[in-house]
Amino acid sequence: QVQLVESGGGLVQAGGSLRLSCVASGTLGSMNVMGWYRQAPGKQRELVAAAPSSGSTDYADSVKGRFTLSRDNAKNTVYLQMNSLEPEDTAVYYCNAVVVAPHRPPVNYWGPGTQVTVSS
Repeated sequence: QVQLVESGGGLVQAGGSLRLSCVASGTLGSMNVMGWYRQAPGKQRELVAAAPSSGSTDYADSVKGRFTLSRDNAKNTVYLQMNSLEPEDTAVYYCNAVVVAPHRPPVNYWGPGTQVTVSS
């Protein structure tokens, strides 16, 4: 089992910055993907950014150049630095971890979510 706890959400004006953190407890194993999704009211949950334990990061087109995901594998922590925030970034942000074990299907874990509100 893996538990994810997010922090760092809040209210910020357009053009401002926020940094989200997500700490994973439990067994992630050596092969995993950690990242962030978001869900705005009335919309589907969408990928923001995700990175494997070793490899390159995928970003949604809408956040490229503004958001940066980083991982501290020793601390099982993933961060999302969000700069130049826009009102369209307002959403609940969810931390996600995918654990991959040999000969088993991948398992998804989700944090409870943290609200990010960007005022115009």
